[in-house]
Amino acid sequence: MPLTSKIEQRISEKIVSKTSVGGGCIANVCVIITESGNKYFVKSYGSNSQILRNEANGLKELAKAKAIRVPEVIVLDDDFLLLEYIEQGRRGKNFSEEFGHQLARMHKFQGDKFGFFEDNFIGSNPQINLPQSDNWIEFFWQNRLLYQYKLAEHNHFVNAELKTSFQKLEQAFSSIVSGTEESPTVLHGDLWGGNYMVDSSGSAVLIDPAVYYGHREADLAMTKMFGGFDSNFYHAYNEESPLIEDWQYRIDLYMLYHVLNHLNLFGSGYYAQVISIIRKYI
Repeated sequence: MPLTSKIEQRISEKIVSKTSVGGGCIANVCVIITESGNKYFVKSYGSNSQILRNEANGLKELAKAKAIRVPEVIVLDDDFLLLEYIEQGRRGKNFSEEFGHQLARMHKFQGDKFGFFEDNFIGSNPQINLPQSDNWIEFFWQNRLLYQYKLAEHNHFVNAELKTSFQKLEQAFSSIVSGTEESPTVLHGDLWGGNYMVDSSGSAVLIDPAVYYGHREADLAMTKMFGGFDSNFYHAYNEESPLIEDWQYRIDLYMLYHVLNHLNLFGSGYYAQVISIIRKYI
């Protein structure tokens, strides 16, 4: 059955318009309008229905914090994810400050363990959230850095230089992070500038999450990967929920997870950045 027919069957309405929009590197995204004038976002990932399920579960988890707007999940199907349509707008006057406060409030929503009830994806690579753990240092090393390193080995990106450097980082990692642990908090997981939008009221909306419960510094690290959000954002965040001393020193360590992931997704152009970050800490 064609995708359009499947959607019509699930929402009991005829679709009168379908327009493709940008969906990043992985998803197919379109906006549909029904006979009654309702608008929805539709996402599909080819044959990978698990990504759809993970995204729906992630959006629902972020919504529990009641801190930042996320699109409502309307229908989850094996072939598509139907989301609330949110009209895009322009940033409000105090957008960055509001966003910083909102993210800090979201990070106050806590879980019992690090990880999530299911594994999900970071881009198109698996993100390992199970087994959930009481130990942040162990969880981040095993499920984030070591997993991506082993994937890089599999993808033939690991040479003698990277192997030696990574072994030295393993020896130093615990002492760098020890003493900064906090309770598990809900994280967007992939919070860069392309994974939020601005709604018609001028406020931030979180999209495309890779949710798990972790240390909030790990979420802030991703915000800095492509140049960072502006200083007003970080000032407002710290005002709402003060960060641990020297948090900026550890940001690149948490960013390393995403740089390794980009190495595995997009190739050797990210190799030099991986080495540069590791050398900062060894």
